[in-house]
Order: sequence, then C-alpha cells, then structure tokens
Amino acid sequence: MSHKGKMITLKSGDGADILAYHVNAEGTRKGGLVLIMEIFGVTDHIKDLCDGYAARGYDVVSPQLYDRQVKDFKATYAQEDIQKSLEYRAKNPIENTVMDVQASVDKLRADGNKKVFITGYCYGGTVAWVAACRVKGLDAAACYYGGAIKDFLDETPKCPTINHFGEKDHSIPMDVVEKIKAAHPEVPSYVYDADHGFNSDRRNNYDKAAAELALKRTLELFEKA
Repeated sequence: MSHKGKMITLKSGDGADILAYHVNAEGTRKGGLVLIMEIFGVTDHIKDLCDGYAARGYDVVSPQLYDRQVKDFKATYAQEDIQKSLEYRAKNPIENTVMDVQASVDKLRADGNKKVFITGYCYGGTVAWVAACRVKGLDAAACYYGGAIKDFLDETPKCPTINHFGEKDHSIPMDVVEKIKAAHPEVPSYVYDADHGFNSDRRNNYDKAAAELALKRTLELFEKA
C-alpha cells in the first residue's frame, strides 16, 4: 500500500530519537496536525488517516510512541499483538508521550504552521487530552474514545477541545462519559450510536455514519480555532 508521506526522526524532550510519519498538506495549507496512534503503533491505518487529513489541507505528524521500547512498532489486531501492545502502553509513562507530542508540535511550528491541532484514537484519545492540558502551542484538540481521560479530570485543556465516545463502548461505559462531562462541562463530549473504535475501517466496530459526523465536528473545531 502506498502512502503519501515518509518516516522522519524527531528529537524528543529527553533526547530520545522518535520516528514519526510525516505527510505534507495538499492544496492550500490550513495548519499542522499531530495525529496520535491507537495502542497498535503507527500502522497503515494510522498512515491512511494522516493522508486523509493531508488531503484536507493539513501537514500531519504521527509519532511512534513506543520507540524508546521498540523501534517502529506496528501490530495487527490478533490477540497476542493486542497483548503486546497493552504491555508497551503500560510501560510508557504519559510524560514521554507529552514530550513526543511537544516535539511534533515544535516540528510543525518550525515548518511555518501558524496553527497546530491534535487528534488521537483510543490510547491516542487520552494522549490528545493530556497534551491539550500540558503541551505548548496547540490550538485545538479532538479526542476519540480516550478511556483513560477519566484519570486526568483534574487537568483542564488549554485549548478548545472536544471528545467523541461510542454509546455501545463497553470499555468506556456511559457513567464514565457522564463523569467526564460533569468534570468538564465546557468540553463538548459527543456520544454516537456506535462502539469503541468506530472510526477505524479496519475493525468490526467501524461505523461510517458516526465516523463521518465525528470528522465533520473535528474539522469544524479546527477551522474555527
């Protein structure tokens, strides 16, 4: 499968070299976007999502968040790969991901992007939330089904932020979504008639209508920021 971008190396805040998929905007550039992976690494699916945003006018950087543990990790959805992915995630402190997002934002800013946004899926949804709270230079954040956002409710996003959740998502029950809404009424948390991972056309839970509506809301957020 051919992708439009290429892998580059970013120097993270602790000096670590982090690979990242980088793709330039097509047409008139609207800004930069940091796109954060699921637990499975920067897979073909994540690169496809990056290419989709590039086609809509964004310079995109997607950092490989497990690079300190294993270089350029890409997993399948097979059970043992899921297990491995969860282990890498568990051993990866959120401080590392924040540094890697900062390095990605800095790269996009250095390339002349006046505005830089972030989105992320699953694990990446939580990373996007924490980045919105801690990273300098972000203009808006769209977090897709970040289950661990509930662990960071005492932090407040410093830029306009929205959340996307699936009503049928057993890993993020509705009472958790309600807790997030109650802690941050200023952050729109949209709920879709869909399951976890509804944005990924590689998974059984793909829901085209939900994915399209969530993307529409995400793009509107970026364009208004």
